[in-house]
Amino acid sequence: MDVHEDDSPTLREVMSSYPTGVTIVAGCDEDGQPYGLTVNSFTSVSLEPPLVLVCIGHTSTSHDRLVAASHFAVNVLSSGQSDLAMRFASEPSEGRFDDVSWRASEYGVPILEETTAWLECRMHAVLDGGDHSIVVGHVLRASAGDRPALLFHRGRLSPTAP
Repeated sequence: MDVHEDDSPTLREVMSSYPTGVTIVAGCDEDGQPYGLTVNSFTSVSLEPPLVLVCIGHTSTSHDRLVAASHFAVNVLSSGQSDLAMRFASEPSEGRFDDVSWRASEYGVPILEETTAWLECRMHAVLDGGDHSIVVGHVLRASAGDRPALLFHRGRLSPTAP
């Protein structure tokens, strides 16, 4: 299968063959209302300084709030949180946090309960990434547990293999 510059369906298919973890990137607006979205484009950039990045589509309802935020959280979902991943991936964005267990971090961003890991970040940079914004965060705090991660592969969510 060849990919040409104007062949986004083929590129999407190729990229879906690469398994990723699943995250919910979250913040709070000026009124303290939480917002968030499901993201699988997440990676470490640097250990010194500690930097991570997430890619957010320009059409996402959370895009403008996230790129303007001073802080945000990356919540790495555990294998039992596929319903949460689907909820935060769907429209509309209102009500996504209804009945979701979370706590506010020191900077007021949502840290979800029962995740595999979480990172609290200060906004470091927002870069142009075509139809996405590349959001780089400076990691201020992070925690990892022992829950297995939720995976996304070929358009499907699945638990981590034992």
